[in-house]
Amino acid sequence: MRRAPAALALYWSLLPLGPAALRPASLHAQQVLQPLDVFEFEYVQDPQISPDGAQIVYVRQFSDIMTDRNYTNLWIVGADGRGNRPLTTGDVGDASPRWSPDGSRIAFISDREGSAQIWVRFMDSGQMVRVTNLQHGPEGIAWSPDGRQISFTSLVPRESTHVAQLPAPPEGATWAAPATTNDDLIYRFNGPGYLTPGYVQLFVVPAEGGTPRQISSGDFQHGGVFRSSAAMWTPDGQYLLMSANRRPDWRDEQVDTDVFEFRVSDGAVRALTNRYGPDVAPAISPDGRRIAYLGFDDEHQGYQVTQLYVMNRDGSDARLLSGSLDRSVSDPQWAPDGRGVYVQYDDQGNTKVGLFTLDGQLRPVAANLGGGGSAYSGASYDIGPTGAVAFTYSRPDLPGDIAYVANAGREATLLTAVNADVLAARTLGAVEEIWYESSHDGRRIQGWIVKPPEFDAQRTYPLILEIHGGPFANYGDRFDFEKQMMAARGYVVLYTNPRGSTSYGGEFGNLIHHAYPGDDFFDLNSGVDAVIARGYVDPNQVFVTGGSGGGVLTSWMIGRTDRFRSAVTVYPVINWYSFVLTADIGSRVMNYWFPGAPWDYPEHYESRSLLSVVKNVKTPTMVMTGEEDYRTPMSESEQYFQALQILGVESVLVRVPGEPHGIRRRPSHWMAKMENILGWFGRSRRATT
Repeated sequence: MRRAPAALALYWSLLPLGPAALRPASLHAQQVLQPLDVFEFEYVQDPQISPDGAQIVYVRQFSDIMTDRNYTNLWIVGADGRGNRPLTTGDVGDASPRWSPDGSRIAFISDREGSAQIWVRFMDSGQMVRVTNLQHGPEGIAWSPDGRQISFTSLVPRESTHVAQLPAPPEGATWAAPATTNDDLIYRFNGPGYLTPGYVQLFVVPAEGGTPRQISSGDFQHGGVFRSSAAMWTPDGQYLLMSANRRPDWRDEQVDTDVFEFRVSDGAVRALTNRYGPDVAPAISPDGRRIAYLGFDDEHQGYQVTQLYVMNRDGSDARLLSGSLDRSVSDPQWAPDGRGVYVQYDDQGNTKVGLFTLDGQLRPVAANLGGGGSAYSGASYDIGPTGAVAFTYSRPDLPGDIAYVANAGREATLLTAVNADVLAARTLGAVEEIWYESSHDGRRIQGWIVKPPEFDAQRTYPLILEIHGGPFANYGDRFDFEKQMMAARGYVVLYTNPRGSTSYGGEFGNLIHHAYPGDDFFDLNSGVDAVIARGYVDPNQVFVTGGSGGGVLTSWMIGRTDRFRSAVTVYPVINWYSFVLTADIGSRVMNYWFPGAPWDYPEHYESRSLLSVVKNVKTPTMVMTGEEDYRTPMSESEQYFQALQILGVESVLVRVPGEPHGIRRRPSHWMAKMENILGWFGRSRRATT
């Protein structure tokens, strides 16, 4: 997967990475992470167990240094760990592999001929055929029980609103591209960019290829406003179950989805749930008698625990199954014997799989799920025909591999070692868990410390406080490339889960309801104090950074204390008023993170704006955002940078072209993100030595 080592060496010699990265080559320098390692690591996703339980197909992501892009191929490995090999190859995007019911074929989505389409690979011959020729890419593919059809969702465009009628240009003339007109509340979204007007609909297509047939209809988004999800076939093959919002006012009530059944023969639709709140991710039992699904009664809180429910096939007798667990659950999958439902959940920064029996008892099955090179939660799993579990596994020193648990209570077995070659030549920083009390109210806060390679407790080191976004998310004991890069440069790194973080229950998550940013300042500041108290951190060399919600809290911290030597706020929200009016999720934030619209609650928006404390900032600050970030638009960063400049605060604005939220679309941009952060901190360190 990795390309051109000779060219890599030349590229390394030419790349302007700053003084810290340009130290003379030595044995020691080769043993810690280097910026160009962003091109070396690979990540695993979406394991799927074959119908006979013998094999697992999964997605493997890699980067190409010559094209500066990320790609994905399909790989397969035996449940015994043997025969790990690629099923597809090429600099393409292959994703969402799904086994046919008899295990003879794998359907997947690929852009290998230029646009995303459904493909099928025959396992006996290796032959691949394209099934669709869609104008807009498919999502959420699923096989019918008889293996003859594949369901999917796709956008059906509608005619755009036209106001002006312009004359045609003269023959041979070259005019500029025409103006576009939007009349949707959500007209652009982070990642896809500006959206084609239309509605996501449900389709089926013959598995050997042919003309897709539209099953759903109406001016509704099937599968959700923001993204599609897979429909679930009933065992008799007559119906498809999926979540949708078919309210007439769905644009205003975006979260209020229900579970619907769609008759495959004629598209007849019937609602199976009916409450105010999201009902999503339906999964039908093997005997077809019950449906498991997720949701909650919507109270317009910033964070609400997503729970597991079970109802009869006709929608009757719905009951809560996960009431004993004060944690959000996801991805319900029925046990093969129908006696329980598996779910994924986060608990104190660790992602797990558990089995709920039908009487509501929870049995832990697997732990340490993760992947993707980040300490954020985010993983996937699948249940096999005997109840075995395949999942993406990560530890602080392991970026991600496919793991396998044969039965509940057994130890997990690693089936892959996709980064063993890289890790054999790199020394990582040790990661230590820490608990401490917040100075605000004595609440216990969990965090982790990453120490530099070859750490010596008798020395003193600079400290970086790295803050997670969300804010309703969590960091955990998972591998994180960015934090390891910071440690490789000689920093101690602290990352924590302040109030508002998930995986600690509903009450802890909602401590920031209508109060963010707020007392999370004390949780984070107390974490810095706790690490300094250990004696190996120089209190005069403390730095702070974070992205998204972490960028919000970075600006909040430096607006309330001058203890940090310098700061980097990455794709932050600065002005909640303008954020609601420009961000892709602004209308949702307005109704859940705030009591209502900014013009109705201006004091609320002003008191939580980062501009309310910017006049206190004395800390040298870098502001960095992708130019195609529509989650926290560039205008937010520009406001903050302009304010800092007006106030005479040492500051720079870094704009990353072509990047959405997260700055990871292109590997070189991800590398530049890290190097800019470390370069800015390095300037302050050199100024004091």
